[in-house]
Amino acid sequence: MIPRIVPTPIAALELPTQPAKPRRVAASVLGAVLPGPGRDKLASGEVLAVTTGQQPGLFTGPLYTIYKALSVIALARRLERDRGVRVVPVFWVAGDDHDFAEANHATFLNTGGDLARIVLRERPAEAPLLPLARERGGDEIRAALEQLKAGTPDTEFKTDVLRWLETAYRPEATLADACAEALNALLGSQGLAVFRAHDRGAKQAAAPWVLRGLDHTLADGYTPVFVEAAQGRDRLEPNGDAYRTRRSGERFTRADLAGVAREAPERLSPNVLLRPVIEAALLPTVAYAGGPAELKYLPEAAPLYQSLGVAPQAPVPRWSGVMVEGRVEKLMERHRLDLTAFAGQPGELEARLVRNELPPEAVATLTTLRQGIEEQYGRLLESVTKIDPTLERTVQSARNAALSGAQAIEKKLIASLKRLEGETLVRQIARARAVVYPEGQPQERVLTLASFLIRYGPGLLDALAREVARWADAP
Repeated sequence: MIPRIVPTPIAALELPTQPAKPRRVAASVLGAVLPGPGRDKLASGEVLAVTTGQQPGLFTGPLYTIYKALSVIALARRLERDRGVRVVPVFWVAGDDHDFAEANHATFLNTGGDLARIVLRERPAEAPLLPLARERGGDEIRAALEQLKAGTPDTEFKTDVLRWLETAYRPEATLADACAEALNALLGSQGLAVFRAHDRGAKQAAAPWVLRGLDHTLADGYTPVFVEAAQGRDRLEPNGDAYRTRRSGERFTRADLAGVAREAPERLSPNVLLRPVIEAALLPTVAYAGGPAELKYLPEAAPLYQSLGVAPQAPVPRWSGVMVEGRVEKLMERHRLDLTAFAGQPGELEARLVRNELPPEAVATLTTLRQGIEEQYGRLLESVTKIDPTLERTVQSARNAALSGAQAIEKKLIASLKRLEGETLVRQIARARAVVYPEGQPQERVLTLASFLIRYGPGLLDALAREVARWADAP
């Protein structure tokens, strides 16, 4: 049975209201879009686009990557219906990103329902910060796929899921290209246009805008432009009549950087604020669907839009949700829990539920005992302080010791209950937390889609798409 899907809205959905003029997409930009219905529609003439983006991840990364893609698919359908023009959902694969530690792993639920983590490899601390568009899967990708295969249950869907990933995540493929291919295979048929921002044609089209970004200095003293230099991808800061990289200290004149843009445009890239500006310059973007962090920083890019003369796209919150498996739902019903119960510190929920398993008569007696201690010692304190006020602390200490003794008895009862019948409950809670709040974070930020597809098959993706379409009121 497919898990229950519970929406967890980031913010109220507000569709863009500003007018947007459809336009044609340049051939160099179209060349960076993977083949499929989305690309065909993008190339069909004057269109609008709803975009989102994410850095590449192992096996498509956390669930929210998929939720972003489903969000723009649904929003494009809604806006196409409302505005009466062709609207294309576009996913910007940010292959320029160099954060290998964010992209080198995937977390999934293993056969026993526990958290398991696959790490492709670690990047040495002294290694250059290469863009993910230049980090190949290597031989380690086979071991990663084997780890996923060995760690997940054998189901009727497993072969197809593994084949989907094996086709994209090959030793010779970069993590950026692998992620793009996997997303295209998964959602391209639903009209998603997967844009490889690291494609040479796309980089050439973006280069003039990136160079113009050099004229703008941000609050941290740096430009919104990166160049790949001796230590990898490196921010540029103004340095007299030139620019200097933050880590390696290399100096580039404006003419040097213009030469890089002509000869090796893949070495230049925008930062997180300049990227959506360039996106709006290259694509007829009416809205960008993002998560909480993106919704906060996009307004900070306003001066860049103005400086470069680009009309900003409207920020729209993406869909967010939690998949609640049947075994978790039963546990929640049995103990009258909601999803927020799993967000506390490890051990808090377990202790509370085990305490609830204490015999009612024991709970009542301990409550009466504590109340009696407070009441009787309170009376004693009144009498004692009339005779000798210096004995007040002695009475208070005795009261606290008595209360501590009652609390110690309760703790020992709970510990005994854990040993006798609470171990199963503690394990159930731990596994439930691994599903809905793994590693103390929302499910969508940690778990990858693959293990869910292995368990529940393509019907799960269809169910997610329907839920997101309902959120967007899309046909």
